[in-house]
Amino acid sequence: MQRFIAIRFLQSLLALWVMSIIVFGLARLSGNPLEVMLPIEATKEDYARLEKYWGLDRPLHEQYFVFIKKALHGDFGDSLKYQGRSAMELVTERLPATLELAGFALLVSIVVALPIGVLAAAAKDGKWDTGAKIVALLGQSLPSFWLGIMLMWIFAVMLDWLPSSGRSGWKNLILPGITLGWFQVAVIMRLVRSSMLEVMDSEFVKLARVKGISESKVIWKHCLRNAGIAPLTYFAIIAGGLLTGSVVTETVFTWPGVGLLVVDAVRSRDFQVVQAVVILFAGIFILCNLLVDIMYAYLDPRIRYQ
Repeated sequence: MQRFIAIRFLQSLLALWVMSIIVFGLARLSGNPLEVMLPIEATKEDYARLEKYWGLDRPLHEQYFVFIKKALHGDFGDSLKYQGRSAMELVTERLPATLELAGFALLVSIVVALPIGVLAAAAKDGKWDTGAKIVALLGQSLPSFWLGIMLMWIFAVMLDWLPSSGRSGWKNLILPGITLGWFQVAVIMRLVRSSMLEVMDSEFVKLARVKGISESKVIWKHCLRNAGIAPLTYFAIIAGGLLTGSVVTETVFTWPGVGLLVVDAVRSRDFQVVQAVVILFAGIFILCNLLVDIMYAYLDPRIRYQ
């Protein structure tokens, strides 16, 4: 077990390092941030002075080593757009809003997907199963930005039931939370359904029915408990998907989170903020995968590295 955890931990560090190289390179492909920061009438001397001040005149490999050295101490540099404020300060300021939205979206996903998946498996090829397949098809085919705009148009514009943007109360969470969590509803529901169908054909379930245990208890207690390994494994992907997916959702609903911050940073070529956000998201995603791997190994003792 210790060897398994150690190898997974080293793989996680390697993945995070590779991600730092990728985001460092891609951020600089967007162009020179000074072209956005400086006015049209700026002289070459102005460009040269700011390039030296921000360290942009150095070779890329030197810039990367400076970046990674500071990043190891939690310093991602100062924002180029919001001068005088550090990139990580801006990210941590916006992070609670993103976590709030992602948490609500995850709650929506579980509350909706779990019972639908169980009922679809219990009534295979029936009405519940057909309805669940339609939900899964729509959930995985509708683009999140289109769904968000439609929900905004219906519930905020036409019916005037919910606010269309901002973050001022629990009502502001509903539309972006459903938009962000809808795709995960489809995926979790399908995972729960397939896992339930596999477990329901096992011998211990047949034995429980022979003993006279009620069908509802067999399904909701015995089957669901043993069918939870596959959805649990997918939890890491859900967490990462909710965070990265928040970029589109926060932009549509003007939700003041990290997603909206990184969109503004990309537009203004704010390297420091983009790097801080991507590294943070990647770190959370990799950490979730690592924790799920460890939990999965404890749930299934057969998992070992040969």
